[in-house]
Amino acid sequence: MKKILIIDDDEFFCEALAEIVKREGHESDCAYTLMQGLKKAGTGGYDVVFLDVQLPDGNGLKILPDLQKSPSRPEVIIITGMGNHSGAKLAIESGAWDYIQKGDAFERIRLSLRRVLEYRKNKQIAGPVALKRNRIIGESQSLLTCLDLVAQAASSDVNVLITGQTGTGKELFARTIHQNSIRAEKDFIAVDCAALTETLVESTLFGHEKGSFTGAEKQQDGLVKLADGGTLFLDEIGELPMSVQKSFLRVLQEKRFRSVGGKRETKSDFRLISATNRDLENMLKSNTFREDLLYRIRAVSIHLPTLAERSDDIRPLTHYYLDKLYEKSGREVKSISSDFFEYLEAYHWPGNVRELTHALESAFAAALGGTLMPQHLPAHIRIQAAYRELDMKSEKKPAAEAKPKPFPSFKEHRNTATREYLTELVIRTKGDIRQACRISGFSRSRLYELLRTYHISV
Repeated sequence: MKKILIIDDDEFFCEALAEIVKREGHESDCAYTLMQGLKKAGTGGYDVVFLDVQLPDGNGLKILPDLQKSPSRPEVIIITGMGNHSGAKLAIESGAWDYIQKGDAFERIRLSLRRVLEYRKNKQIAGPVALKRNRIIGESQSLLTCLDLVAQAASSDVNVLITGQTGTGKELFARTIHQNSIRAEKDFIAVDCAALTETLVESTLFGHEKGSFTGAEKQQDGLVKLADGGTLFLDEIGELPMSVQKSFLRVLQEKRFRSVGGKRETKSDFRLISATNRDLENMLKSNTFREDLLYRIRAVSIHLPTLAERSDDIRPLTHYYLDKLYEKSGREVKSISSDFFEYLEAYHWPGNVRELTHALESAFAAALGGTLMPQHLPAHIRIQAAYRELDMKSEKKPAAEAKPKPFPSFKEHRNTATREYLTELVIRTKGDIRQACRISGFSRSRLYELLRTYHISV
């Protein structure tokens, strides 16, 4: 018997979901606020958490990492009455097992529960994977979620797509997959697609024969051949020209290629890892990236969090890079002031880990072996901190007398309340007019009349 926690402020839905859990042979518990949910998750030893998004004390997605860090490391299924694309994307990228709308059939919920428990059972049987981290520093939940995917990718030989903003460490994660895979003893060949000119990209990837074009004074092997037996890493794959995408798709399928000017095909057994900071799905819509190629390159997909999303890792990253600077220069800082870390953790880091390392290099040089203080950080970080402090002080000042909001007339108030009631009625009954009439007490004709009046569709 497994333990399931349901965090939802809708008591009727909690009871219905608890009944499903009971019929599946498991034990359930309910919490009606984020605070209650976090408290129970911290002590209850749950296997799965069903988490609503809109709760009285905040957005459920914000506590997703905290739930995942609770002692039993539960899997989390998001279940919401008002789903949207951005919410689904954020939830899944943050490590949620599934994203379900309350309007879905209960069978959909039951199937997701069965699958997540089967996955959890298999994961426990397999045990933890010993992973060589290769300079990946931190213990934040968002990072650990990525490392789980890295371990899965390393244990197989399928193609991997790594996405994330510039500076999040896409090549570092690619190298970590390679170094933990069966190809670790072979070469890791990195290609920056953004740096390749369209005229020479095929020659760079596939090689060329002597005299095949102006300037080809000798035969040269391409990077695809050099990756034979190892891993080919295509950084910024979204920059590949469409003409080359077609050629590369065939190479990826057949593991054979022909050099520019060549007559015979050559085999190359390589494992592909790709990376991009672009939205390839949007590129499909604009016809700048091939759909068939996208499906080929993302058998496993890993989305790297921004540094702002893994702010718990800023301190261990800082200590790690300062130690590296000490090893390189032979000069050690005396100490680090507490407000130095406060400045680092308050900054939004648009350049991510790469920007952090550059900021630390600057501060290390400015400190001259003394105590690291905020004044040693680059000016733009200190300016951001000054702005934040001013904003906080202005928020504390008594606000100027605002023009009072006019009190609504009884008719306005009644119309607003009626619209809200009808909207909630339609959501709860999932558009079932017979059930809506039974709950509300309206006749069918009166209910349809009200729905038309307030422009509410069923």
